[in-house]
Amino acid sequence: MHLDSPAPPQAPVAGRPGVVGRLRRLPLWQPLAHRDFRLIWTGEAISVLGDQFYLVALPWLVLQLTASPLAVGTTLMTAAIPRAALMLLGGAVTDRAAPRSILLLSNAARAVLVGALGWLVWLGVAHTWHLYALVFLFGVADAFSFPAFTAFVPRIVDRDRLAAANGLLQGTAHLTMLVGPALAGILIAVASTVPAFEIDAGSFVAAFALLVLVRATGRGDGAGGVPTRGGLLRDIAEGLNYGWRDPATRAFLLMIAAVNLSFAGPFAVGLATLAARRFGGAVAYGTMMSAVGGGALAGSILSGSIRTAARQGLQLAVVTMLFGAGMAVVGLAPGLAVASVLTGLLGVCAGFTNVRMVAWLQGRTPPMVLGRVMSLVMFASLGLQPISYALAGLLAGVHVTLLFLVAGGLIVITGVWGAASRAVRTI
Repeated sequence: MHLDSPAPPQAPVAGRPGVVGRLRRLPLWQPLAHRDFRLIWTGEAISVLGDQFYLVALPWLVLQLTASPLAVGTTLMTAAIPRAALMLLGGAVTDRAAPRSILLLSNAARAVLVGALGWLVWLGVAHTWHLYALVFLFGVADAFSFPAFTAFVPRIVDRDRLAAANGLLQGTAHLTMLVGPALAGILIAVASTVPAFEIDAGSFVAAFALLVLVRATGRGDGAGGVPTRGGLLRDIAEGLNYGWRDPATRAFLLMIAAVNLSFAGPFAVGLATLAARRFGGAVAYGTMMSAVGGGALAGSILSGSIRTAARQGLQLAVVTMLFGAGMAVVGLAPGLAVASVLTGLLGVCAGFTNVRMVAWLQGRTPPMVLGRVMSLVMFASLGLQPISYALAGLLAGVHVTLLFLVAGGLIVITGVWGAASRAVRTI
């Protein structure tokens, strides 16, 4: 029965409404009444689950080939450079073009790239230059996929159900982060990285197939609908101008950039190095990654369950300081259990803050520049990742504990700056 249609009268059971009926009426589940949303939600869930296998397998493969944390950092940096450099262009193209078409091309390209990587490893001919070339092209595809997906969801979900739709998508992503890395670690330990890469390739094929079935009726899948007065460069400049001239948005973007510079590399390179050198292998790496996903899921639920604070900016600064302190302590963890608890707490901080601050930004940004502002958020998150990966590789090569201490200290300093900033406190 379609959720949008009135339900026929039903006899009560023991004086209470049916549990299933009550669950189906919860706002969180209502977007699933839309056929097209069910398709893209299912495809995204499969794709993000596949990504967890890739994110565990890639650093592990680099360590197997090179035994060098620096090589892990430079490999991840190679993927991050085109993703960061082209992110704003991807947002501008999405405003003008058809997001569904961009997503189809991106999914097809990434399926071929990851499948080719698994094939090279299976043949025993994979070299580091193969990895650099493939992950670079993967980063190009990502740069267009991220903004396209963000813009596509509002085209198939009614405005009053957008919050629930985004909640479902984000919660599903966190859930895959909870189970996916642990499964990937076990798979790599008992087999190799090859099946992990092929699972990710298959997930992109599944997402592509489900996206083909989307009708995208109602609002269509044509141009983005954002008024433009010039070329793509002018569109990008308008988004940059808005983000820089608004003090609160500018401060928020600066905090995102500083935190991600200090976190992205140490997280990706540092955890893999800790697992390899201190905690026993791929299973430990997958376990820590899953702990982060579980913490992020808990943080998202917590954030949505309590009232919005009047002083969200101060709240952001305090959580950032706690996040930095936890990051520093991870490098001192004596065993896997302690490290997993700490990384789980990091996930709680990240999940809590992400939900609050993205909702704040969406609620105050004019619709005509929202797509480009969200691209700025993605750029702030990803733009400094190449530098972060390279520096993390260097520091991990010196001492992995030093890497986490430096990274955590920089994040704490960012939180202190936020607490002292008038622009942040006005959020």
